[in-house]
Amino acid sequence: MHELAICQSILRQAADVAAAHPASVVTRVTLRIGPLAGVEPHLLRAAFPLAAAGTCCAGALLAIKTPPVRVECQLCGTVSRVRPNRLLCFACGTWRVALLEGDEMRIESVDLFEREIANV
Repeated sequence: MHELAICQSILRQAADVAAAHPASVVTRVTLRIGPLAGVEPHLLRAAFPLAAAGTCCAGALLAIKTPPVRVECQLCGTVSRVRPNRLLCFACGTWRVALLEGDEMRIESVDLFEREIANV
């Protein structure tokens, strides 16, 4: 289950963002994962709370956005939105296409919260 290792990497990056800002808690991590990224979003969602336990991301929401798969035809130049299992130009039907979007996996945003410390 490589999704656990992916979660650990995401959490390290989110903790780095929190450390670089005056924040003590990460409340939400938003990812952008294309259908061709080789990652199973439902397994990532299941692994996230386990990996986040005991970190500044414990209890954070994991949001996942799924972009469409888009290709550009190398013959006619048409940009097409296609199905992940059918990478063909919509206009001319050729398989000679360049992938523009759909295989990415990146952190889109990290939401932070600063806890107030009460003076006692």
